[in-house]
Amino acid sequence: MDREAPEQGGRGAAGVTSTSIGRDGGQGTSGADAKPAKEAAATRRTRRRFARRQWARRWLSLRYVLALLLVLALLGTSVYLVFFSTTLQVKRVEVVGNSLLSDARVREVADVPVGDQLALVDLGRADARVGSLAEVASVDVTRTWPDVVRIAVVERTAVAAVELAGRLRGLDADGVVFRDYKAVPKGMPRVRPGANAGTDALREAATVVSALPDDLVTRVDHVEVATVDQITLVMRDQREVLWGSAEESELKAEVVDKLLAAQQAPYYDVSVPGNPTYRTTP
Repeated sequence: MDREAPEQGGRGAAGVTSTSIGRDGGQGTSGADAKPAKEAAATRRTRRRFARRQWARRWLSLRYVLALLLVLALLGTSVYLVFFSTTLQVKRVEVVGNSLLSDARVREVADVPVGDQLALVDLGRADARVGSLAEVASVDVTRTWPDVVRIAVVERTAVAAVELAGRLRGLDADGVVFRDYKAVPKGMPRVRPGANAGTDALREAATVVSALPDDLVTRVDHVEVATVDQITLVMRDQREVLWGSAEESELKAEVVDKLLAAQQAPYYDVSVPGNPTYRTTP
């Protein structure tokens, strides 16, 4: 009895090619087909990275351009507001610190042009004009944005009264004559300059009066000024104190205060404060 021939496709049959089955049941892909797919994916990733880098560079350049445009716009707006806009024009001149001078007088002398651009106002000119007034000890002219010029005045304070050319004037601590009086204010000493007493002698007399303590200055009736180094205090009780010059005035004030209390005499001499004297005759 003849044996049956082997079944077609059997394991190990000659001339027959076997087909491998993948784990998922499908036919497996050969290595030659997988390589081009990987290369294509890598190329796409490279192109995407390149595109991102290109966009980043373009955005960086664009950002600088936008920032420059913004700065130019802000600069242009600022220039317009400061130099051309009515928003920053002078609308008011404010005066503070004055009592002897009226606001109108200070504004007139300052001559600040209302309606001009605030940034272009010549503050130095206004400062110099107001500072030239005799009543003004110091002045500060400033801009107050958006539309005000502020003039802060410090006026002089009189330490004595002096009669010059028939007018009773105020004399400040620097020897500047700056105001009129109808009568000598209560408690204020009066300076009587001699024929040879010039502006320097008045300045010396003002220094002397300024050095006197309050309780002593109220006891002084007047100050006689012959020359810069011949100054005499005449007290309200008619006692006289030869002061000399204004040098060492603070020390002299301490000495004369003690001397008047310790010794009763019509005449005193503190021109040399280290060796004060008193006498009964001129």
